[in-house]
Amino acid sequence: MSRFSECFFLVFGQLAVGGALGLAVPPFHVLERGFYRSSGGIFAGFALAFTVAKGVLSWQVPGLHGRAAVEFGLWLLFSVLFVTYTALLWTERGRLRARLFSATLLSGLVALVVSANGYLPPSFTGPVAWLYPLPFVTAAAALGAVAAGMLLGHWYLIDVGLSIDPLARLLRFFMWTTALHTLVMAVVLGSAWWSSPAAADAATSLVTQHRALFGARLLLGPLPALAIGWLIHRTLGIPQTMAATGLFYVAILFVMVGEMLGRLVLYQTGLPL
Repeated sequence: MSRFSECFFLVFGQLAVGGALGLAVPPFHVLERGFYRSSGGIFAGFALAFTVAKGVLSWQVPGLHGRAAVEFGLWLLFSVLFVTYTALLWTERGRLRARLFSATLLSGLVALVVSANGYLPPSFTGPVAWLYPLPFVTAAAALGAVAAGMLLGHWYLIDVGLSIDPLARLLRFFMWTTALHTLVMAVVLGSAWWSSPAAADAATSLVTQHRALFGARLLLGPLPALAIGWLIHRTLGIPQTMAATGLFYVAILFVMVGEMLGRLVLYQTGLPL
């Protein structure tokens, strides 16, 4: 049960890491600091919630040893750095904030890669093992991009004179990361057939025994999210930021549901899709 729970809780860790990455996309000097305070607080809250949940699940295991202890320590470091960075947004210590933000993002990416490798089955060797953490990272980037875009869309209600460019930049980032994530999933699945027999069997099982789950992963995940991204692009061309924000809501639902289904694929087959 603990392993099953960890598969799904990881989505919130990915959202926290991706959210930190998404905050780096809009130019800091264009947006008011209030946007970073509110959005950073939300993503830091996800980081803390995930770290606490991981700690509770780990507590059920007799002691933390080896890789598990390192993994928990990395997530704890990421959470502390993220909360500290957000708190510093109420101060004028800009240089320290910039350094803390870089450290936050780096520690989050390292923690995510370490967690991803923890799901790698020992029988998976070859190309699929080398690429294993990559879908976790690209999924985090897509999650963070769409969430940051939704939050920024709401900020236009406060800063009514804000240029459309920051939201357009986040949309482009979301489209590119989602497309990249789709490509990475295809590459990882293809590489499984060229890896160890166990990985090839898992890939075959996914497209045969679990074909309904695999189809749902695609049709309720990145493919409709890309289509909605195109609609957001057309909406921003009007420009109509509130309608675009509403579409970001729909997009984040597809991305989140897709990742939840991806965690079910991970639990069932060991493939990080």
